[in-house]
Amino acid sequence: MFRRRKSEDAVEQLAEDAISADETADDVEGSVENEDGNDTELDPADRVGLPPAPRPDGPWDISELETPGEGRVDLGGLLVPGVEGMELRVEVAGDAIVAATLVLGNSAIQLQAFAAPKSEGIWGEVREEIASGITSQGGAIEEEEGSLGWHLRAQVPVQLPDGTQGVQLVRFVGCDGPRWFLRGVISGQAAVQPEMAGLLEEVFRQTVVVRGEAPMAPRDPIVLKLPEDAQMVADGAAAPADPESPYAGGNIDPFSRGPEITEVR
Repeated sequence: MFRRRKSEDAVEQLAEDAISADETADDVEGSVENEDGNDTELDPADRVGLPPAPRPDGPWDISELETPGEGRVDLGGLLVPGVEGMELRVEVAGDAIVAATLVLGNSAIQLQAFAAPKSEGIWGEVREEIASGITSQGGAIEEEEGSLGWHLRAQVPVQLPDGTQGVQLVRFVGCDGPRWFLRGVISGQAAVQPEMAGLLEEVFRQTVVVRGEAPMAPRDPIVLKLPEDAQMVADGAAAPADPESPYAGGNIDPFSRGPEITEVR
């Protein structure tokens, strides 16, 4: 596990941006206009294989910003907004770091980027696969359109600390970019109470993806790295400031807890 000695600057007015962000989802992907001028909802199957939708508010490709590293933590394949009081954990698959989880109070968002085709988005297809996997395990899925576009609200079966079975509420969000796809998984209080998710949604919007020019097969994870000034700490030494947080000393189920980079201001 790792702890940062020095925090990156927080994204300026991130909370204010979250409150003022447009809450009306882009209808281009979710509906079409018929000959009478009326909107007709697209069948979910018709949302698969569409080109990437416009991203006027992010997430961003590194080529789209003049100073992409400003106010962000450099994780190599992702530049993640720095937020005061946040805890940043990395998720490891084998020897590679493939995801980062930002914990803020009683809520968290896991960020993971993948390679994708240049002219075709994969979020529609990925949503179907996530929904199928969760329902096959006895969970429940609801597909909605919101401020981040189409997303999934899920009740994921989990094993509770006492050994009994329960469910965890999570929200899967996604965005197709130029040759990449960014997935976010919101959990904790922000998943249970959508009105609490504004700051984490803005973190998702302000994340920068660094795809690189190397050839990658679609869906290959974009590998991350630890910041240069990260410092190793003992397992469990970095706990959230809020002792009532569901992430204090435990797992972010269904995502295992990984090494931590705690932002200290």
